[in-house]
Amino acid sequence: MNIRVFTIIMFLPFFIWAQNDTTSVKEKAKTGFSFGVVPAIAYDSDIGFKYGGLTNIYYYGDGSTYPKYLHSLYLEWSRTTKGSGINQIIYDSEYLIPKTRVTLEASYLTEKALDFFGFNGYPAVYHSEYIDDASSNIDYISRMYYKYERSQLKLKADFQSFLWEKKLRALIGFTHFDTRVDQVDIDNLNEGKKENLLPDTAGLYEKYVDWGIISQNEKNGGKTEMLRLGLVFDTRDQEGNPMKGVWSEVLLLMAPSFDGVTPSYAKLALTHRQYFTLKKEVLGLAYRVSYQPKIYGTIPFYMLPYVYNSNINRDGLGGAKTLRGILRNRVVGDDVLYGNIEARWKFFRRIVFNQNLYLGLTGFVDAGMVTGKYDFDTTVIPEEAKQDIIEEQESIHGSYGLGFTFVLNHNFIVSINYGRAIDPRDGKSGLYIGLNYLF
Repeated sequence: MNIRVFTIIMFLPFFIWAQNDTTSVKEKAKTGFSFGVVPAIAYDSDIGFKYGGLTNIYYYGDGSTYPKYLHSLYLEWSRTTKGSGINQIIYDSEYLIPKTRVTLEASYLTEKALDFFGFNGYPAVYHSEYIDDASSNIDYISRMYYKYERSQLKLKADFQSFLWEKKLRALIGFTHFDTRVDQVDIDNLNEGKKENLLPDTAGLYEKYVDWGIISQNEKNGGKTEMLRLGLVFDTRDQEGNPMKGVWSEVLLLMAPSFDGVTPSYAKLALTHRQYFTLKKEVLGLAYRVSYQPKIYGTIPFYMLPYVYNSNINRDGLGGAKTLRGILRNRVVGDDVLYGNIEARWKFFRRIVFNQNLYLGLTGFVDAGMVTGKYDFDTTVIPEEAKQDIIEEQESIHGSYGLGFTFVLNHNFIVSINYGRAIDPRDGKSGLYIGLNYLF
């Protein structure tokens, strides 16, 4: 039986005592450097033991800009004993270049078992029985049936030039993706195991390749050079946990073909976020809505599961950063629409060891859907497999849940979110631990 992720997080001890008025705490402006560390330990019987951690280092200078930092450096490093890994550095500052926000990223990600459910949402049927290895389940195929292997190098440089104070910014950026895809290495995952061995059988990815849904030119990945142009309007009172303001953007993403083999395409990413104060420094409401349609061209299958923002790109709809509780990359198509709404409550605030600390609770609802289908030839699908790809109308994928946040100096935010899918066609639930609010 697959043992799902168990995560241990160690951070500063909680000093929790009764506090009725969380607005009475007078915070201290931070100076110099501030950082927090989140070590994580996880285990999956297939992927192996995970070890590593992440940190965000902030520099505030003389404190005159607090809670806005002068420079931010995000570092993440983790490994699993079966070969998955995260190596990531993200730098962000509005003070490196005058009147320009600079965001730089270098990431190398290796995933031995990345989720793959097909295209276009509900028309790609998810059969939970295919991955349930209970001895009584006669429909079991493999725990890796909805997986493939992926490694990716990503290098990004974004520059946001201030047009009107810091509220209106023009964005220009470039991202290099080098993506390598293959079937799951069953021999590697079975190495050292004496029981619960994975069967050496074809998964959904291999079937899509055999049927020709995924072309020979794309089946092993490729390189994508993406130019980003856009406008960003940002009136948030603070970035870590805004209590008022809007954060809206329109991005044009263009990926030309330089080798004559990789297809070219362009997308739009339209995103609006808004923040409301329900009780000063205690209770807030936030929502986000984003529409990301293809404008022209053909998107390679390995670049489909992405959503784009001015700060960071994410894997597609489903999972920790988009639709919590829904299977990762469950909602994949040419055009997608998604939204989130959160109520955020700071129920405890204190100054502890000269650090501005608060604890929060979050209730949320997430939703999304494919609004423009990824076209492929369905006549190549064998008759016995047609129950996996059906002519069904796509509809909204929804989830709901609760979150807990631990915050130091407004910017270092540890978030623990638990979400449940509304429809079993999207899975059951998910537990996510990481940094920062969703938006």
